[in-house]
Amino acid sequence: MSARQPSSAVLPEGVPENTARPHALRFGYGTNGLADLRLDDALTLLADLGYDGVGLTLDHMHLDPLAPDLATRTRRVAQRLDALGLDVTVETGARYVLDPRRKHGPSLLDPDPADRARRADLLVRAVRVAGDLGAHAVHCFSGTLPPGTDRDTAWKRLAQALTPVLEAAATAGIPLAVEPEPGHLLATLADFHHLRLLLGDPEPLGLTLDIGHCQCLEPLVPADCVRAAAPWLRHVQIEDMRRGVHEHLPLGDGEIDFPPVLAALRAAGYQGLTVVELPRHSHAGPRQAELSLPFLHRAATAAPSDGRTTAPEAVARRVEHQASRPTHRPPLPPLPPLPPLLSGSAPTLSPAPPGESSATQEGSTP
Repeated sequence: MSARQPSSAVLPEGVPENTARPHALRFGYGTNGLADLRLDDALTLLADLGYDGVGLTLDHMHLDPLAPDLATRTRRVAQRLDALGLDVTVETGARYVLDPRRKHGPSLLDPDPADRARRADLLVRAVRVAGDLGAHAVHCFSGTLPPGTDRDTAWKRLAQALTPVLEAAATAGIPLAVEPEPGHLLATLADFHHLRLLLGDPEPLGLTLDIGHCQCLEPLVPADCVRAAAPWLRHVQIEDMRRGVHEHLPLGDGEIDFPPVLAALRAAGYQGLTVVELPRHSHAGPRQAELSLPFLHRAATAAPSDGRTTAPEAVARRVEHQASRPTHRPPLPPLPPLPPLLSGSAPTLSPAPPGESSATQEGSTP
């Protein structure tokens, strides 16, 4: 099953044929933010809301890549995607799909070659699933630097582990889109280019650009990150974020000015999905999916043609969005006094485990 291709925009008369064509952006929502829904229910929800596609994270509850009859189950999902008119990108950031005790473990950087091979095998499976689904790309990331491993050794491990995955991607005709992830070995756009050159710039190797991560740690503003990444861009994830804090926030709750970002994607001729990634909001996933698509449509409509904006325009849009958000429920009435046995000073709460409020400490997708 070949990847679905969007129709190309018609160029104005007199514009050379080799000029990059602007494309209408196509938005999706990630199933890692709908983890409490059955996969068919999640797909139906997204289609009903008007999304163009889905970022499908292979996980124990959503097309388990390790369970029996994967090919049969994949065919059923492909048929359902076709029936709903949804495009798809396959994502591989499930937290515990390989190891119930290690978040995102094992990785492509693990000291044990057998563990690295397990992660590589998962990615090869994902490539095969993507081919059967007609997906646009397979997403992956490097993993964090293991204790006691120097960076040069880690880069060599990463290149070696990805080699069979890239071979499978080339055979399937599916791009492997590596994501720079805060706290990982491959954390920035510069790191992506280091890997690209280390591997000899293989044709199947592409980039997943997370717009929030750009805001979090890249030296360029997100719209400029899009322009810099455009030649390698194969998949886009989007959410809000604040500078220096790796916490995925609902759109409008952080610091990103979205219209220039979307204008830059459109100007670059990006044809893949732009997928909302809110993996810590599954408890409110349907509501977040409902709110996110109109937000993106408004931001795309407000986007300047050159993808650039002024600071006053950005501030004005932020204020307008905050004013348009639904009002919070009125405060609850005060509670009655506690009985004598329950009164007294409040207990001291234990600090949250690393990575719970922000994934920066763990160095992996939240």
